[in-house]
Amino acid sequence: MGYSTAIGFLLLIVIPLSTTATLDAHYYDKTCPRAENIILETIRNASLYDPKVPARLLRMFFHDCFIRGCDASILLDSTPGNQAEKDGPPNISVRSFYVIEDAKTKLEQACPRTVSCADIIAIAARDVVTQSGGPYWNVLKGRKDGKVSKASESVNLPAPTFNVSQLIQSFAKRGLEIKDLVALSGGHTLGFSHCSSFKSRLHSFSSTNDVDPTMNDVFAENLRKTCPLQNKNASAGQFLDSTSSKFDNDYYKQIVAGKGVFGSDQALLNDFRTRWIVESFAREEGFFFKEFVASMVKLGNVGVKTNGDGEVRLKCSVVN
Repeated sequence: MGYSTAIGFLLLIVIPLSTTATLDAHYYDKTCPRAENIILETIRNASLYDPKVPARLLRMFFHDCFIRGCDASILLDSTPGNQAEKDGPPNISVRSFYVIEDAKTKLEQACPRTVSCADIIAIAARDVVTQSGGPYWNVLKGRKDGKVSKASESVNLPAPTFNVSQLIQSFAKRGLEIKDLVALSGGHTLGFSHCSSFKSRLHSFSSTNDVDPTMNDVFAENLRKTCPLQNKNASAGQFLDSTSSKFDNDYYKQIVAGKGVFGSDQALLNDFRTRWIVESFAREEGFFFKEFVASMVKLGNVGVKTNGDGEVRLKCSVVN
């Protein structure tokens, strides 16, 4: 997806992601007390300049945590002899790395060698949710930055056609439960997708249906106009809910109405294990916010690096 800001969830490779690291909401209180203010200011300025930034940074957090854990490995540049995660096929469309690097530069001036790039991504993800009308939470901090990044480990992004069983299996490999799957999918409320990721639902879907029958008829017809079979507009696509710049529960309302853009989104309504959660989130935005926060905190604990296997990078795109 060219400027695609849809959050993609990864079909996870089996690598050890247990950790003994203890994160703390007050980790930088003494060593860099202005850290969160510096990051927030950077995010706000970047979002004013480019309204796509919030969705992109939220997506970046997911893609980082789901590959090697929350260690900023997605920020590392490729080097001779090693293609890094950001250059793997599923991450080609991840954007706005410059925002994290800008925040890092400012933090190095204020508190040298103190704030990790991994923590910057985690704080930025919270900030873009909050500034878009979503909930606020205290981000646990103290992650170290990983030293390894491999494009080959990024190719396991699940297709937008994944069914619920495949998604549940993916999340379980990271210690995330069914409720986490549905809650974190709500990040699509800020998402946009290009036609290539859902066009298979609109044309020659099966031997008996040209269009995915789980789609709302009017919605499907509008998408077919946006994404014709012979589509020559590479930038054409669809926002993943009807309030694309606002973090709310509209994503779930759209799914209930048969207007999920991805097959994997709509599948959440059609499986008994996830349907009740989707319907609950669609009815009660406060319930969704509560569970989204809990799941984001849980996701932020995946694969955290310690001083033994990580570092605080001086520049986010290269190891020290």
